[in-house]
Amino acid sequence: MELGLENKRVLVTGASRGIGAAIAKGFLIEKAKVCLVSRGSDDLFDIEKKLANQFGQESIFVSKCDCTQQKSLSELNIKIYNKWQGLDIVIANIGDGRSVHDVLPNDIYWKKTWNNNFESALYTARTFIPVLRESKGCLLFISSIAAMEAFGAPVDYSTAKTAVSALAKNMARKLAQEVRINVLAPGNIYFKGSSWDEKISQNAEMIKNMIDKTVPMKRFGTPEEVANGALFLCSDRAKFITGATMVVDGGQTVGIF
Repeated sequence: MELGLENKRVLVTGASRGIGAAIAKGFLIEKAKVCLVSRGSDDLFDIEKKLANQFGQESIFVSKCDCTQQKSLSELNIKIYNKWQGLDIVIANIGDGRSVHDVLPNDIYWKKTWNNNFESALYTARTFIPVLRESKGCLLFISSIAAMEAFGAPVDYSTAKTAVSALAKNMARKLAQEVRINVLAPGNIYFKGSSWDEKISQNAEMIKNMIDKTVPMKRFGTPEEVANGALFLCSDRAKFITGATMVVDGGQTVGIF
């Protein structure tokens, strides 16, 4: 299927591994130009080498950026403009579900989780919406099914992701003729180094039983399966879709909604 993504200028935040890295690779397969950013772990530069070897360095731009800091995003915006003179697609993918399972986490946990999961999305949107208005582009937030129902995820994480979904819907309505804005809500996605990887190492049998019981497909999803949804939502094939949430969860929410 022709997605119309060739030569599109794409920014993927949180792109050093997992879902972000898979999304970046998916756009490169479709012959887009991709800027990958993270806070600057070794993983970012490792994925740059791998992708450059496969797709060529000319299609890839890598930069450190702390998306919880508006100054850092503003500096990134200048770098991107100097290189590409704009953007067509922004994927706001920063997120971390690690927290405590208290009814109301204390301020330290709450602020950290809120900053990582909501403020990063807000600041990314605030920085790049003017750029996307110029290109008539699209913004995609990577959220979670934890934003849709109480599955037992940390309260601060679920609340922050719910706020991201509300932000996206309201922005989408106001910018419908200028920028398409959607949300992708993954379920349980496994990749090496993920929180699920940690949990499996601690109690593999318990996690297997939980997946078998709660996910109709009885397995984890992959970052590539999430990336496929992201590519579609940002493509010409989805040009009449805005303000929507696509769920990629193996049927976990089917019995709820």
